[in-house]
Amino acid sequence: MYCLSEKALPNENSDFSLPGRMEESNSAYFEPAVESKPRSRSLVISTIVFAVISIGIFSYYFLNQSEIDSQILDNTTFKTLEEKMAKHYGVGKFGSEHSHAALAVFVNGNQLDFAIPQFQLQSKYIHFENDNPYLIHKHATDVPLDMLFASLGLVITSDCMELNYKTNVSEKHCTDLENSMIFLINGKSHSNINLYEIRHNDRILISFGDSKLISEQLKYLESLEIHDIPKRNLLVPGKDISV
Repeated sequence: MYCLSEKALPNENSDFSLPGRMEESNSAYFEPAVESKPRSRSLVISTIVFAVISIGIFSYYFLNQSEIDSQILDNTTFKTLEEKMAKHYGVGKFGSEHSHAALAVFVNGNQLDFAIPQFQLQSKYIHFENDNPYLIHKHATDVPLDMLFASLGLVITSDCMELNYKTNVSEKHCTDLENSMIFLINGKSHSNINLYEIRHNDRILISFGDSKLISEQLKYLESLEIHDIPKRNLLVPGKDISV
């Protein structure tokens, strides 16, 4: 018969044989392994969720890449107001047309002076130049007056005129019982001045205030000289010559 020797029995003086030591030993070796399972499972789940979301985002981008890129390029960071308006109105190539017109804008009997520097050459398509206070230069087809007004900080509607060209100051004038808004092109009333495209030798009057002043303002407008269009210089492409 086989018997255990005394050497096989635990030593009574050993820490391992003391009450509670077995439980502590088991806890020390096995409990961390048990706790790591939920953490590992959470990590796996998080990784899977992240991967699914990432795949979804990239899939959406590649499926809609053209539209997204178009929206990015249309952002104000990449395009100026003038470029956006040119695209909106279908403006022709710069230099596709050259025409002149006289414009007089009156607010309560006072004429806006377009000769000051902040009104000069504010748009390449339609502008004032050479310190002239009234002569419009248009350098492309399909350019409405709205593009000129926007470049000057003017907002004009059928009822109101808003002036935003002064630093930190905005003036708004709207029609009432005493004040009217009148648009005249070559002496004839025009309802939507913003969409009008000037033709050479046009005379345009925009007047806010007392309508009794219109006759006097028209006489002034008729007295303004409209310069002829310079002929194209065939010797130096892209340059005009005055005759």
